[in-house]
Amino acid sequence: MSPVAVTLLAFDDEATSKLLERALNAKRIRTVSVHSASLLQRQVLASAPALVIMQVRFGGEDAFKLAESLLADLPTLPIIIYAPEKNAEILTKALRLGIADILTPPLSTEDIYRSVEQTLNRAQRIGDWLRKEIRRSTTSLRQHSEALETLLELGRDITRNLELDRVLASIVAAAVNLLKAEEGSLLLADEASGELYVRASKNFDQNLVETLRLPVHDSLAGQVIKSGKPLVINSENAQKIKTSYLVHSLVYVPLRQKNKVIGVLSVDNRAVRREFDDSAVTLLSILADYAVIAMENARLYTNAQQERNKLETIFRNIRNGVVILDKENRIVLINPAARQAFHIPESADLQGLPITEVVPNADLKALLERTNADTLTYHEINTSDGEIYSAQCTPIPGLGTALTIHDITYLKDLDRLKTDFIHTVSHDLRSPLTAVLGYAELLERVGTLTPQQTEFVRRIQASVQNITELVNDLLDLGRIESGFDTRKEPVNMVGILKYVLDTLQMQIQQKKQDLQLHIQDNIPTVRGNPIRLRQMMDNLIGNAVKYTPEGGQIQVRLFTTEDQLIFEVSDNGPGIPIEDQPHIFEKFYRSNNTQEPGSGLGLAIVKSIVEAHNGRIWVNSVPNQGATFTVVLPLDRK
Repeated sequence: MSPVAVTLLAFDDEATSKLLERALNAKRIRTVSVHSASLLQRQVLASAPALVIMQVRFGGEDAFKLAESLLADLPTLPIIIYAPEKNAEILTKALRLGIADILTPPLSTEDIYRSVEQTLNRAQRIGDWLRKEIRRSTTSLRQHSEALETLLELGRDITRNLELDRVLASIVAAAVNLLKAEEGSLLLADEASGELYVRASKNFDQNLVETLRLPVHDSLAGQVIKSGKPLVINSENAQKIKTSYLVHSLVYVPLRQKNKVIGVLSVDNRAVRREFDDSAVTLLSILADYAVIAMENARLYTNAQQERNKLETIFRNIRNGVVILDKENRIVLINPAARQAFHIPESADLQGLPITEVVPNADLKALLERTNADTLTYHEINTSDGEIYSAQCTPIPGLGTALTIHDITYLKDLDRLKTDFIHTVSHDLRSPLTAVLGYAELLERVGTLTPQQTEFVRRIQASVQNITELVNDLLDLGRIESGFDTRKEPVNMVGILKYVLDTLQMQIQQKKQDLQLHIQDNIPTVRGNPIRLRQMMDNLIGNAVKYTPEGGQIQVRLFTTEDQLIFEVSDNGPGIPIEDQPHIFEKFYRSNNTQEPGSGLGLAIVKSIVEAHNGRIWVNSVPNQGATFTVVLPLDRK
């Protein structure tokens, strides 16, 4: 027995305390005495005794209550009670509290020593058992901690690494290390052949990895594929997995993907007889789920990469220029056609740069500004080398804008040639038409004409007049498109509108039409050519009067919104067929549902006038319900 073992004596009776002290010291057991119940707890903490011997009544208090208080803080502290006698009550209390022994007089040195020695030896055994259990628990906790750390690291590896072979190899290696197995493998089912093959392994012979094939219908791994449940083998005698492939212990767990078992994850011991328990199945199942996640991530990444490659191929081979912009008009993507149009080198990295800095073009800037204001989505972009592009901006929700450009230089050249031709022919026609009209008027002066001759002259004059009006319209259109009418001034659109209505008032009254006029108060001026703007209003309102039936209704509205002037003319005439609506602003186009005379140039002239004033025009029409023409012009804010 150790000479440093301390026994605490808690006695009121000094004689008994001295007796115990002498007996224990004789056996080289050091003692410490306390004679006050209030100091007992403090003395126990100060001296850290290996044993406490306490008088049954100590300091006027019940020793069992004092012992209960001590054991609450120090449950392994051995306590011996010294009592005058042993009775049922004392023994019951001792058993309930776990008191080590009861001493009663008469006492001999041997009795005291034997009780103390047995108590200390029992406490030693309990202490050894506790320390062993603590070491075992500590080892188990450390193993669990290592397993959790491995699982955490595998989780990180799965999320940041898309190299499937490397991830699956790490999972199999982790399974072997965590379960203290000799080898491990991940088998996948080949639906074509109905066999399982090795997708990843640890400590397997490479030749075996390349040649191992297990039939799904007749193998232990195949049982797991069919049942979807883990399989554990622990046997003293080696079990055959494949010819000449024997194991003592093995765990198979299924790899489940979307309610379908696609393979198994396994670990085994071939030489060492180490068994696998339920915790091994749980841990291996977690690793199997990791493997399925890794394969699914790899599949999704491969699909995404394939779709991205398709998109890039399509994007690069689109013949029109395409630029994808974010909400701040910074470049996200740009295809080679757009680079070529804007003369940008293929090697230049443009991602994240503002498009207006990369392409400092005034037309492009105006298009983007108008697009942001939800006004204009189509525009023409003129480059410094004379090329002309038709540009369109399409909002992309959550991203920004798609800018597409199409080279229309050749179309503009053709249109210019056509305009020049029409302008030349129109000029050349005016002189002979004037001559024909003059000679037709002279016929009546040189002699009396018969009624039939008079009718023929009238028809000649009417035809020449129609052709002259057509020529004048062509010349007007040519001047507008050529930009000859460059004079612009602040124009009071309300005054022009009232003037136009006054000139058409007689026609409206003759057809008994109901004209409803809505003009907003205090409309600002528009900067433009007053003659052309009057011509635009006269044409649109005149068409409404022409096509509205007798007794019909016409509505004319003039109002502003933000920085724009809105002019609308509505009628309840025959309307415009849907198939004709995209073409009504083209030159010489006539709708099939109208019998009214005309050259087909009126709306083309209107469109040219509106565009010359940086405006827009469109039509909304339902057949047999009428049409509404809308003109939008910028207000003069200078």
